[in-house]
Amino acid sequence: MSIIRWLLARIIFVVDLLFRPRIHKHPAEVQAEYNASTKALSLYQFAACPFCVKARWAIRRLGLSIEYKDAKRNAQYAKELVEGGGQLKVPCLRIEKNDGGVEWMYESSDIISYLAHQYPKQN
Repeated sequence: MSIIRWLLARIIFVVDLLFRPRIHKHPAEVQAEYNASTKALSLYQFAACPFCVKARWAIRRLGLSIEYKDAKRNAQYAKELVEGGGQLKVPCLRIEKNDGGVEWMYESSDIISYLAHQYPKQN
């Protein structure tokens, strides 16, 4: 079983490298606004998780600058995810609210929908 996981992880890495979408370019003022706003976001993920790849690709297509935290390779990030979000499940978007609260959003489709709504593409 571990050989299969190792092989699948390598396949996911290669697919991610070969087919990774380009970063969308927004007008300078919009990009600056998005960059400032996305400082309140962190994506907890595993590098070889296909659902995490899906979320990362959407982030690139939207032209967003979001910090990635690999909860598989960094025990501190895994601990933050469990303590804050309640479970060690990825992908998970950590959203710092303006009122100081924090929301933990699981499920790649929900994360992508949220980001597409909050940060629409602009040319």
